[in-house]
Amino acid sequence: MTIEKPFAPSSAKNQEPILDVLSQYLGEVTELLEIGSGTGQHAVYMAGHFPKLRWQTTELAAQHDGLNLWLDEAGLDNILRPLILDVSQAQWPILSTQAVYTANTAHIMSWDGVRAMFEGIARVLVDGGLFCIYGPFKYAGEFTSPGNAKFDQTLKSRDPASGIRDFEALVDLAQSVRMRLLKDVNMPANNRILVWQKLPNGAANS
Repeated sequence: MTIEKPFAPSSAKNQEPILDVLSQYLGEVTELLEIGSGTGQHAVYMAGHFPKLRWQTTELAAQHDGLNLWLDEAGLDNILRPLILDVSQAQWPILSTQAVYTANTAHIMSWDGVRAMFEGIARVLVDGGLFCIYGPFKYAGEFTSPGNAKFDQTLKSRDPASGIRDFEALVDLAQSVRMRLLKDVNMPANNRILVWQKLPNGAANS
């Protein structure tokens, strides 16, 4: 059976502005864990611009064949083959990393899944490490555009436990696992990038 290489139009559209933001934070980073690599388009594009950065892809097992087609075609030495990662796993397949990146994942998980993701990231992220999350968010309970409100309805029609997450709830969740918000960046198409930093044990989180 021939597997067709997957393609996500949204990934092609948002990769350049995401790179512009990541370039401000990942210049000295040599290892990064991507949660939910999807088609692999972001991994290929970003790793190609960070030759000194070892980019570890992850996905559910069912997505690996399509993802590997992108990695095969790119032929980049600094992209690692996907590991199986479900954020709800008690033990993640890596023990530590300097940075974590994820795009368009929080709104397709349940809130329990989002909590598990943040807790897992806090376990594997080194002190001072960075977590960058891209996607749409609500502020003070309000959507940032009519399009995001409609998107949220679509998500909930497929899975009532999913949906666009509240920025303030994510801030509280991050603080509970010793991560502080460094930057909230406005992105095209009513998306954002939130950049968090893991604090040492005992450090003030404000």
